[in-house]
Amino acid sequence: MAAPLRILIVDDHAVVREGLLRILEGTGHGWSVAEASTGFQALEWMRSHPVDLAIVDLSMPGMSGIDLIGRIRHEFAATRVLVLSMHAEEQYALRAFKAGAAGYVTKDRASAELVDAVAKVAAGGAYVTSSLAERVVLQLNGTTDAPRHDRLSNRELEVLRRIVAGERIGDIATALHLSIKTVSTHKRRIQDKLGLPSTAALVRYGMEQGLIADETLR
Repeated sequence: MAAPLRILIVDDHAVVREGLLRILEGTGHGWSVAEASTGFQALEWMRSHPVDLAIVDLSMPGMSGIDLIGRIRHEFAATRVLVLSMHAEEQYALRAFKAGAAGYVTKDRASAELVDAVAKVAAGGAYVTSSLAERVVLQLNGTTDAPRHDRLSNRELEVLRRIVAGERIGDIATALHLSIKTVSTHKRRIQDKLGLPSTAALVRYGMEQGLIADETLR
């Protein structure tokens, strides 16, 4: 029989990790499940413990989930990555897949789909919920236009989401482990790329597009 899967959950919220742990341990498959609260902690764990599958949140302080996916693909090519995110927008899934993820599940579907997603991704396949898959395909084949925020870098998108959530520049800098000057620069670039003249306009655009930071949804 194949050895039990070695899984690492990477999420900065303990309650989320505990919930996922219960789901995975309740399968009866004997999967080995470890936890990390940051991307840096995850990499440190993986350097001394073999991991078959990493379940990664996209929005974390310091190293973002997208950055972590790239690091995992570079340093641990054999480790598969499944994203578990609050965001059901196709832009997030596309960015995650481009970074190297093999699966994408939204947190509201975790209880129903997580175990199947883990099994499929660990076996070498890909997984995405049916409703999200349709929107991803429509955008990839040009049937629907990419939104303006598709021009933003991953970090700029993270900053925009936090601005939309009402966070101040200083708070964003602290959360992302950046300087206030760097966050202000990101904000100016976001306004330039989106053609929006003010913070109010950024917030209005973000609300219309559903760009809300994960923390506001928990």
